Amino acid sequence: MNIQRSLELPKNRSFFLFGARGTGKSTLVRDCFSEATALRIDLLDLGVESELARQPMELSQRVLALSDNITHVVIDQIQKVPKLLDVVHFLMESKKVPQKFILTGSSARKLKHGGANLLAGSAALKSLFPLLETEISQDFNIEKALRWGTLPAVWFAQDDAERKDFLKSYANIYLKEEIWAEQIVRQMDPFRRFSEIAAKQSGKILNHTSIAADVGVDFKTVQKWYEILADTFIGFHLDSYHTSVRKQLRTASKFYFFDVGVARALAQMQSVKPEPSTSYYGDLFEQFVINQARTHLEYSDNEYKISDLQTKSGVEIDLIVERPGQKLALIEIKSKTHVTEKDVSSLNSFNSDFPDADMFVFSLDVVPKSFGRINALHWAEGLKRL
Repeated sequence: MNIQRSLELPKNRSFFLFGARGTGKSTLVRDCFSEATALRIDLLDLGVESELARQPMELSQRVLALSDNITHVVIDQIQKVPKLLDVVHFLMESKKVPQKFILTGSSARKLKHGGANLLAGSAALKSLFPLLETEISQDFNIEKALRWGTLPAVWFAQDDAERKDFLKSYANIYLKEEIWAEQIVRQMDPFRRFSEIAAKQSGKILNHTSIAADVGVDFKTVQKWYEILADTFIGFHLDSYHTSVRKQLRTASKFYFFDVGVARALAQMQSVKPEPSTSYYGDLFEQFVINQARTHLEYSDNEYKISDLQTKSGVEIDLIVERPGQKLALIEIKSKTHVTEKDVSSLNSFNSDFPDADMFVFSLDVVPKSFGRINALHWAEGLKRL
């Protein structure tokens, strides 16, 4: 099914397009740049990868031979042959070719840690994420989203059996092809155990020491493995908000997986159906809303910054959005279908610390409500307000 994605790709400049496997990078590029005007080089093709890895300058010969009607050169999975970036940079700087370059990738590990040429700012950086509720539109269903996530192939699968099989395969392919085949870790079994525990801990305050003990590795290894998850776009750190709030604050960050369906597959939790009113359902809902918020903000190209806040006594604000030129936004996320004044107590406890902030509760309650300064909104409407 063809769907209109919210991410706008540049037409008149080169760019990187990063994102986890299955988010639809290649499909989006094909939809925006027709085969009649774009040369495509797929480094997942072992023959193509092998040839260009041995002779990177072959890329220059291919591009210089292009006719004028070819306006773009698309290189899929650029992290497979980072040396090609030197060739791309040379072609861009020499101004010998009119074509723009589109460089997609599902891992930034080799690029970041191998000293790869990132084109010195000559190419824009874009990221693609799973489907937004606004992209799915009228066909969106929260129960389906919390159980299976919103990767395009999962969402548009024929039935739940197909969704389950896809996500199981996705987890295995990620571990084998992104981690093992790229030789990012030497021992696969400990990393596999780590990925399962990390997925179960998605959205929780990180405790590297505890996870290290469970996996049987040291503290620094766990830190490195979380970096790998971030570099392969499987998740991201949500840092603690730093402020002059007169409360003792925890400074440890949280780590969220990019998609609840993938997290459930890695955590071996696919057989557990999320049931409303359970803590598990609430955790998944929080993760889902935070991912949707992050995606909206990334696509909008603004300078908003997200974080969370939790005191040592356990009082928490799920999401803080810093909006330059606008008020700070404090957001509590509840999976309830009926929000009452009791549900805003955490936010109320920060009234004096954030006297000028906008305060929200995002929930499944479709009836807008106000509790003093706090606006309680359906989560989808709340994201629009941001």
